[in-house]
Amino acid sequence: MARPIKVWYDGQADYLEVLFSEKPGFMRQTDNDAVMERVDEDGNILGFSVIGVRQHQKQKPLIAELT
Repeated sequence: MARPIKVWYDGQADYLEVLFSEKPGFMRQTDNDAVMERVDEDGNILGFSVIGVRQHQKQKPLIAELT
């Protein structure tokens, strides 16, 4: 069975968040200053967020490694 993915975009804050799971977790930095990954206490990826989405439209693609 496919799991739902939740996507939020706040246009005023220019913030995008994508969640693969709603388990408790915390945000962690990535190698890209604009991208944070959401992980659980075991380090499993639960989602990610991007700040300043509009400024990245010109930089295609926006690249970050999620660990």
